[in-house]
Amino acid sequence: MPLYEHVFIARQDLSNTQAEGLIEHFGQVLTDNGGKIEGTEYWGLRTMSYKINKNRKGHYGFMKSDSPSPAVHEMERLMRIHEDIMRVMTVKVEKHEEGPSAVITAKNSRDDRRGGRDRGDRRDRDDRPPRRDRDDRPPRRDDDRPPRREE
Repeated sequence: MPLYEHVFIARQDLSNTQAEGLIEHFGQVLTDNGGKIEGTEYWGLRTMSYKINKNRKGHYGFMKSDSPSPAVHEMERLMRIHEDIMRVMTVKVEKHEEGPSAVITAKNSRDDRRGGRDRGDRRDRDDRPPRRDRDDRPPRRDDDRPPRREE
C-alpha cells in the first residue's frame, strides 16, 4: 500500500485534548477502511502567518499512514465536512522517516537552547550592569569640538 503523511489544522478554540482526539478519530477512519497508522504527533497550538476563517492560531496534527487510496479519500472527505478542521494536506511519500518529525525536533532544540521554558535559568534584571545616563559622561572639552566654518 502507498505511504502518506497527513497534516491538518483545527480551530484555535478547541482544547488540546479535543485536538488530540481529532487525530485519533481520523486515524480510526483510516484503520476502518483498511489502512494502518504508522505514527501520530500533536504539534500544538501555533500561530499562522495569515487568518483562516477569522482564526490567527490553529492546532496542528500530523499522521503517518500506510493506507489504500480510497481510505485516504474518505478521511479527507470527512475532514472537509468536519466543522473544527480548517485545512488538510496529504502528501504521498516513498518512505516514512524514523523518529520525530522536523517540527518536533526543531521545537525540542529551541527549548534546549533556552534552557527549558519552566526553568529559572534566565538572568534577572539585577544581574545587568548599571545603565549610563547622560550625566555620567565626562565633560566635553572645547578642543574636542570640530572647528567652526567661517563664512
